[in-house]
Amino acid sequence: MIAEIDGLKIQSEADFHKEIAQALNFGPYYGKNLNALWDVLSRDVERPVSLVWKNADISQKSMPAEFEKIVDLLRDVEKEDAAYGTSERFELIVQ
Repeated sequence: MIAEIDGLKIQSEADFHKEIAQALNFGPYYGKNLNALWDVLSRDVERPVSLVWKNADISQKSMPAEFEKIVDLLRDVEKEDAAYGTSERFELIVQ
C-alpha cells in the first residue's frame, strides 16, 4: 500500500495526526498523539506500506521540533520492521 500525506496541509502536530489517520485509515479510536501513533503503526497497520510525505519541507518549517519527533518515530518503526527481518515493511519517503 502507498499512502500519501501532504505537507501543505500539515502545519501542526494535530494536522499531522489528522492526515495520517485518514491516509492509513486508523479509525475512530486513534489517540492522536505520538504514543498512539507508535502503537498503531507497530501493531495494527498491515504491511507492506509506504508512507509518502510530500512537501515535507513546508511542515518542517511550520513545526520544526514536532517534525523531528514525528520523523524520528517513523524511522524507528522502519528500524523495528527491519530488525524483525520480514520482507513486508513500513517505509517512510520524505519528499
